[in-house]
Amino acid sequence: MQPTEFEHVEKGDALHGSSLLYSLLDKLTNEKLLKIHSVADANNDPHLADFVESEFLGEQVEAIKKISEYISQLMRVGKGHGVWHFDQMLLEEEGAL
Repeated sequence: MQPTEFEHVEKGDALHGSSLLYSLLDKLTNEKLLKIHSVADANNDPHLADFVESEFLGEQVEAIKKISEYISQLMRVGKGHGVWHFDQMLLEEEGAL
């Protein structure tokens, strides 16, 4: 059986790509931001701690939450036509911004 466009070997699938993005956001970026925040706290630098919180951590938490919601939705819809509907939903969200 030949793979469909949703199972392309080089491109991967939407669930796999979303999972990789989640790992990148969670493991790399968020952990490093939390480390910078803890260093600022340990060195009694409330300005840096506040800057990291206000400029980065809030957005990071929202992005991680949104990607985890996408992963849950992609797990439910499966491959094929469900992924197409998921793509349409993303396009509508993008248009609304």
